[in-house]
Amino acid sequence: MTTLFISDLHLDAERPEITTLFGDFIQREASKAKALYILGDLFEAWVGDDDPSDAGAFVAEKLKALSDGSVPVYFIRGNRDFLLGNEYARRAGMIILPDPAVILLHGTPTLIGHGDLLCTDDLAYQQFRAQTRDPRWQAQFLSQPLAARIAFAAQARAASKARFGELQASGMSETITDVSPGTVASTFALHGVRRMIHGHTHRPAIHDEADGCTRIVLGDWYTQGSVLRVNDDGFDLAALPA
Repeated sequence: MTTLFISDLHLDAERPEITTLFGDFIQREASKAKALYILGDLFEAWVGDDDPSDAGAFVAEKLKALSDGSVPVYFIRGNRDFLLGNEYARRAGMIILPDPAVILLHGTPTLIGHGDLLCTDDLAYQQFRAQTRDPRWQAQFLSQPLAARIAFAAQARAASKARFGELQASGMSETITDVSPGTVASTFALHGVRRMIHGHTHRPAIHDEADGCTRIVLGDWYTQGSVLRVNDDGFDLAALPA
């Protein structure tokens, strides 16, 4: 049987066709899989498990049916849905894993994660990440009214787009927003594995790293789908036409 990996769907109301594509993927392919791993940024934004979005309700229904049908669903939080908590995970039948995590994937120890921890050249983002992963910051944020949290998320998205535009204008976007080679090498060494799977950078590819290591980068779902299929015979990184 095949194990499936997806990430960076960024589901929201502005792209309903991608939410529909996700539902079709769950029904047609994931329902026959050994397991499904979602490596972060399932949603464009997540302001807490009381998030009222239609996409959130749709995804919970589809994933709960999948897990009830004996296909385990594993989730690693991304930089857009780091506030996704245990309540929503129960609704969706998902098992939340730490970032990163080592799994035994068809006999091969494999490191999986969202991927943003590898982008250490982006100092401003790493500072923001450290702040927003602090339990005290999260508790304070989640204590605010829902309307205030939604407004904050909209402001954060606008600021992120503006900053990316500035990086593009300066010619720095390709290096700053991608992984740091040194961090990749040290991460392989730290965890003692030779295969890594992550998303975040929106640069789908299979990289041959030093010392015989392999790094697989999942694609985003902005205009199409992206899935990594792994079985006992190997792996295949493919696009899913919208």
